[in-house]
Amino acid sequence: MRKILKRLIFALFLIPNGFFFLLYRTLGVVFGAKQVFVGFSQGYSLLPGIVGDYCRSSFYFLSLKRCSPDVTINFGTFFSTSDIEIGTYVYIGANCIISSSVIEDDVVIGSNIQIIDGKLTHNFDDTETPIRLQGGAATPIHIGRDCWIGNCAIIMADIGTKCIVGAGTVVTKPLEPYSVAVGNPGRVIRKRR
Repeated sequence: MRKILKRLIFALFLIPNGFFFLLYRTLGVVFGAKQVFVGFSQGYSLLPGIVGDYCRSSFYFLSLKRCSPDVTINFGTFFSTSDIEIGTYVYIGANCIISSSVIEDDVVIGSNIQIIDGKLTHNFDDTETPIRLQGGAATPIHIGRDCWIGNCAIIMADIGTKCIVGAGTVVTKPLEPYSVAVGNPGRVIRKRR
């Protein structure tokens, strides 16, 4: 019964967010889709409480590459690109910044977490050319199902299925499934199996 009620409320939030989605798409044609998406994402991040949760989940259901209606995206969290996939029953805490990524089912992401487009986002080898002009290689981050990522972690590499990433950990290298990683840089301290 509770799940049916939540789906009904979600559907009700789709109606006004459908209008904002159309506005976002229209403005995207004029000003550029990426810039407009970031603006809308930042605006939606500021909506408080449960109303904000439903507004965010319904807008992202419409605008992200894939987003389950059964997600929770808390206050202050925004996405830097629409090229993101979010699975079922994902929880994303407050004040997170998420770039290109695939987040599988049942992932729990704490607060103040950054998921960055890989560690090669900016080239910097040529000291004669400003870094902003050197380009880079944005790589989507893949987070396997049933992972738990602690508060204030920075994710710069893929995380395998059923991993735990400790609070404040900086993940710079891919984590194999069932790993428990902590520290800066993140290192595996044990396996869950």
